[in-house]
Amino acid sequence: MSNLVNEFNEYREKMNEVILGKQNKVLGRLFNLDTNTYMEGALNIKTKEMLGLVASMVLRCDDCIKYHVGKCHELGITTEELYEIFAVANLVGGTIVIPHTRRAAEYWEELISN
Repeated sequence: MSNLVNEFNEYREKMNEVILGKQNKVLGRLFNLDTNTYMEGALNIKTKEMLGLVASMVLRCDDCIKYHVGKCHELGITTEELYEIFAVANLVGGTIVIPHTRRAAEYWEELISN
């Protein structure tokens, strides 16, 4: 894995442990709700991750974008599919999403180069 990918994953894991380690009931439930939302249901996991990526791009959350791009990669989404997701996000979110698309594309390139 590239440095960009490793740094993101290590930081996310470390800080999630810190946050969950404080045993705040509301935060714990929120993390649990997030986990359960992305499980298989009426919608399959791949579809849910694609929806999560579009929402994260429109909301302009780079950490969320990296997370969902990584999950999309794990689930076997193709580069062509990813760029259609980018297109939907840019249409819905407007041109302000373009810088986040650049960073998402950079992260994708790191993922597929390994």
